[in-house]
Amino acid sequence: MMKFHKAKLPTIRIPNRLRKTGMPPGTLIFTGRKKVEETHVTLVQFNAEGLIFEQHLKEKLPIAEPGVLVSWYDIRGLHNVELIQAIGDRFNIHPLVLEDVLDTQQRPKFEEHEEGIFLTIQALSFDKENLEIKMEQVAIYAGKGFVISFQEDEDDLFPAIRERIHSGRGKIKKRGADYMAYALADNLVDHYYLLLDQIENVLDELEEEVLSQPGRASKEKIHNLKIQSIMLRKMVSPLREAIGRFSKSENHIIEESTRIFLRDLYDHTIQVMDTIDTYRDVMSGLYDLYLSEISFKMNNIMRLLTIISTIFIPLTFLAGIYGMNFDHMPELHWKYGYFVLWGVMILITAALVYLFRRKNWL
Repeated sequence: MMKFHKAKLPTIRIPNRLRKTGMPPGTLIFTGRKKVEETHVTLVQFNAEGLIFEQHLKEKLPIAEPGVLVSWYDIRGLHNVELIQAIGDRFNIHPLVLEDVLDTQQRPKFEEHEEGIFLTIQALSFDKENLEIKMEQVAIYAGKGFVISFQEDEDDLFPAIRERIHSGRGKIKKRGADYMAYALADNLVDHYYLLLDQIENVLDELEEEVLSQPGRASKEKIHNLKIQSIMLRKMVSPLREAIGRFSKSENHIIEESTRIFLRDLYDHTIQVMDTIDTYRDVMSGLYDLYLSEISFKMNNIMRLLTIISTIFIPLTFLAGIYGMNFDHMPELHWKYGYFVLWGVMILITAALVYLFRRKNWL
């Protein structure tokens, strides 16, 4: 198999994407934030008979045992550019792939190379308190007999995969690196459903809030959720395209028996996309409902003020007439004039209140 000649590339540790401007392609620059003190490397090796062994090292690439079905290298912490360069040298990974691994602001994509396949995908979580979607880029590179996953954070994104390997459940231990890469991607997409369920719960609570007591806080929540949904759609839309290319790839790494699972993963991304579009419509409907409730509340206030004004208009009219300073007003010198005027005013008020109640205005 033909291999390209890999020269020693310049490595620069600059956490600023703007500094990449003018650099030659393949220059390794870490553009993210340093989230761990030391890079953690975990090697899990297994075959169809059972788990071979698992190594946990820091700032060092472990040595794999021969004669296993799959070796999975889990890299957490990408600030160690020299270690990423060493991984590329050992597994003959193209420099442009390593550059994409260190550029943590990549859009999801799938690439085929002679030595393997490369997939970037966003790991998403939802902060319910701040109504914010948090994301972390995960890069997956699979070659013949090995899979490498790259992530910035030290949190384990794949505990379910590890449990399946240790327990022997599922098909992971009986299949190759292509299925392992699929399993990692599928695990991340499954978390999208959890995120969407959390958003749905927030939308239900927000709908009750809008119906019961709409306010400025409700408007800000709806607006924030709409912004988050736009960001979510921008992340999932290219992922659907990437998984589509993954499912249709004819790369020699991907076995025919794995393609049906890749097509199922593609269906999941379409479902996630459709759900996001549905929630965006729900958010637009919530905003319309908020405006309707505010308008209805304002109409009720204006109606009450109008009724009060209508009641006091005739009373003010009578008070104005008998408040004029004329000497020859017959009722001014009448013994019961004051009491009769009060009676007329009370009668008018009672009649108007009765009329408004008959028309369900009160």
